[in-house]
Amino acid sequence: MSDAPFSDKPSTASSDERMWAMLCHLSGFAGYIVPFGNIIGPLVIWLIKKDQYAFVDDQGKEALNFQISIMIWAAVAIALCFVIIGIPLLIAVIIFSVVMTIIAAIKANEGEYYRYPLTIRLIN
Repeated sequence: MSDAPFSDKPSTASSDERMWAMLCHLSGFAGYIVPFGNIIGPLVIWLIKKDQYAFVDDQGKEALNFQISIMIWAAVAIALCFVIIGIPLLIAVIIFSVVMTIIAAIKANEGEYYRYPLTIRLIN
């Protein structure tokens, strides 16, 4: 599978698989409600469903990698707030996170393997 943002690899995922994969991506929004919820949400869904569905295993790892990357980028932006450049950078990270998460959820619901751009792949 390539590291391109949109993979043309077809999926034979069932509707349940697609739904759980979509929820892996959307559960990243839990970070706006609960501290570290953006990591905990995808992690819980991935751990519960990874052995049952291969598509959820793939997309769950992708969602986790992206959310971990976002946490790193946000920490760097917060550190840079002391030199003022961090404020617009933090705003950009938040907007990027929201937009990419929505795109990934839509693609997962369509059964497409999605790869987030600018993601550090820590979990393989």
